Amino acid sequence: MTHVKICGFQKSEHVLTAIEAGVDSIGLVFVEGTNRTLNLREAENLLGDIKGSSKRVPEIVGLFADQPFDAVNEYIEKLKLDAVQLCASESMEYCSKIKSPIYKVISIDPLVPISAQMPRIMLLQQRHSLAGHRIVIDTKMPGAYGGTGTSFDWDVAADLSKSFVMTLAGGLSPQNVGQAIDQVRPWGVDTSSGVETQGQKDHEKIATFISQVKGKDSDKKSKGPFRLFRRN
Repeated sequence: MTHVKICGFQKSEHVLTAIEAGVDSIGLVFVEGTNRTLNLREAENLLGDIKGSSKRVPEIVGLFADQPFDAVNEYIEKLKLDAVQLCASESMEYCSKIKSPIYKVISIDPLVPISAQMPRIMLLQQRHSLAGHRIVIDTKMPGAYGGTGTSFDWDVAADLSKSFVMTLAGGLSPQNVGQAIDQVRPWGVDTSSGVETQGQKDHEKIATFISQVKGKDSDKKSKGPFRLFRRN
């Protein structure tokens, strides 16, 4: 089954829509100066609302970018985060100091020839995979840490997916996530702006995105043993 993560929630009502639709992970942004960021108190209130309203609480992932590791660990402890997503240039040494499972973003710049980026991408994928980190392949845009709605060449992602378990991010929406799954065959998919309208999470888009992924998984199951024994 394809793992579904949606990031950038700011209101519990949107999280509850995602939970009802079957989301696996929700991402809360703690990167200062970004559009979807939450402070500690806001996050505590949101998580309190979720836990008081839903019998099922998905994996809670905190998003950070080159922030002091002790500050990240403080958020982990106070919010009881299940994992963190590190979105910038965090080193292996930095990662070793984080007290939770890690999703590590490896970025692809759509303006730079992929041949010039591939040695860096492959090295990072190997290092982080061996360390037990989950890999997220996302689009790099100047001054941003994801959530830009910009995609990159999925043929590149498909090649990477053959060698590493990875989550695909960058420009995914209800309209294209099915195609992305067919083409890339990722372990997971991740979106933020793709389920928004005018910068705000959209209940219908959230539910449709998740249903598109679940529907694609059902299609794969129905196509017999050849599909069933391939890695999702």
